[in-house]
Amino acid sequence: MVIRKEDIHDLVERLPEDDQKTVFDFMQYLLNRSAKKPEGWDKIDKADPDDEPLTEEELRQLNSDVGYVTGEDARREFGLRVDLP
Repeated sequence: MVIRKEDIHDLVERLPEDDQKTVFDFMQYLLNRSAKKPEGWDKIDKADPDDEPLTEEELRQLNSDVGYVTGEDARREFGLRVDLP
């Protein structure tokens, strides 16, 4: 999805000044985060894509409901206070 810079500028201009500072801080965070890749990503970026098809066992596991946990079950089990799908 392409977002025009003018649309971003318009949104920021419509915000109260305090929120503009928050947007500025968040944008700086995003820029810093995107500039730094965790160790090991260079090797991953340079690796050849894995085009090996899944084995029958992998397909069976992928299509199995064994081990599937609903959001409600996870919420109850871990005492979460958020709604999960």
